[in-house]
Amino acid sequence: MSKTPFGLFVAAIMLIAIACGSSDSDGELTSVSLALDWFPNSNHAGIFEAIDRGYFVEEGLDVNVYTPSDPSTVLQTVGAGRDDFGISYQPELLQARSAGVPVVSVMGIVQHPLNSIMTLGESGLESPGDLKGQRIGHTNNPSNQAMLATMLAEEGLTIDDVELVDVGFNLVPALLGGTVDAIIGAYWTHESILIEQEGKEVNIMRMEEWGLPDFYELILAASENTVAERPDVVEGFVRAMRRGFEVAEKNPQASVDTLLKANPDTVNEPLERKGVDLLQPLWGGGVPKIGWQDASRWESFTAWMKAGGFIEANVDASASFTNEFVAK
Repeated sequence: MSKTPFGLFVAAIMLIAIACGSSDSDGELTSVSLALDWFPNSNHAGIFEAIDRGYFVEEGLDVNVYTPSDPSTVLQTVGAGRDDFGISYQPELLQARSAGVPVVSVMGIVQHPLNSIMTLGESGLESPGDLKGQRIGHTNNPSNQAMLATMLAEEGLTIDDVELVDVGFNLVPALLGGTVDAIIGAYWTHESILIEQEGKEVNIMRMEEWGLPDFYELILAASENTVAERPDVVEGFVRAMRRGFEVAEKNPQASVDTLLKANPDTVNEPLERKGVDLLQPLWGGGVPKIGWQDASRWESFTAWMKAGGFIEANVDASASFTNEFVAK
């Protein structure tokens, strides 16, 4: 990924804002880092709106947004203090806390699961019950296999009723090429569009509609230490993020323009223009305000992960998130 256009873009914003007096009382900005979960895409639309409009600068923050070479390490670098903030997922945050990584969700970004089971429209496989005897492509993520088992159980099947095929991250090619009959681990706001771009219809089985407790797909994570010792930084960062997503929610297509301006070499424009319209109702729909997290959702999904043996029994759902900063 080329970072030069984005770096120049952010630098220009910072210089303009500083010249206009948008800084803290000492005239200096506090440098903070935000590690993304993947390359910039419509999931991150509100972040780039906040940068473009100078919302972080107004909070006295100089934000370095980047994609790590290994995005799976985001929670580890945040917990260790090497990054101030990170974009991650509720299941991964609970697993990290179970392993002793001191991270907390300070904002819910995407309010519902994006992960799903997908089949080609021509297959006639439209529900988990149709998957008996079928080949299911996956990324060798244990929690995905547990999610599959839960969805199958909703229609009286077990994981032994299907054939699991590890296809790595080649989910879409494996499905289109006939290597597998279904895939799990694919986002219905992303991979489904890639399949449609190949001229194929797609069937989507959303997890929360087939037995899985509802959960937050994307969250903003900070370390317990940052929350306790730098609450002003967290408050300002969350406020800027919320403002950015409020803008993106009101005009999602314009937010893709902003995303493209910041990342012209890495963004698939046709895909993100369709994806952002699917994401738009998932940012603020049904919650008091963008970023809000429901305690019962954390409790129910934590209980599901404990029952599956993915996290230790002593993991406290209520300590895994906070609405303190969104509420302000």
